[in-house]
Amino acid sequence: MTPEQIALVQASFEKVKPVAPQAAEIFYARLFELAPQVRGLFRGDMAEQGRKLMAMLAGVVGGLSRLDVLVPTAQQLARRHVAYGALPEHYPVVGQALLETLAKGLGEEFTPQVRQAWETAYGTLSQVMIAAQQEQPPLAMSARV
Repeated sequence: MTPEQIALVQASFEKVKPVAPQAAEIFYARLFELAPQVRGLFRGDMAEQGRKLMAMLAGVVGGLSRLDVLVPTAQQLARRHVAYGALPEHYPVVGQALLETLAKGLGEEFTPQVRQAWETAYGTLSQVMIAAQQEQPPLAMSARV
């Protein structure tokens, strides 16, 4: 990512923070519309799941200029998600739901340049996470915590 793309992602995410609970709700509603089969992967309180999502996004967005720190964290996250049933084919639909949520929330401020920056950020991160998932054998479904 270029420094300009990092700045665009970070500045646009600052505008999402004040409405984080609503953004998370929009994200999950869209995700479940796009991929109803993933609904079963989320068994807990969805408000709490939304808080976790937004905290994770804040960490990722804040760490974009420190990929040396962000990449190992993303790899660990991906390995944990294997136990929850996350599959490589889920990443594109998650990305689509994220981009649609940002477009809805930011409106006209979700310019083509901002969209491209988010696509680059998500594409990079999802590639790292998919690679990390594929480096380890799948965990038994009973290993969920």
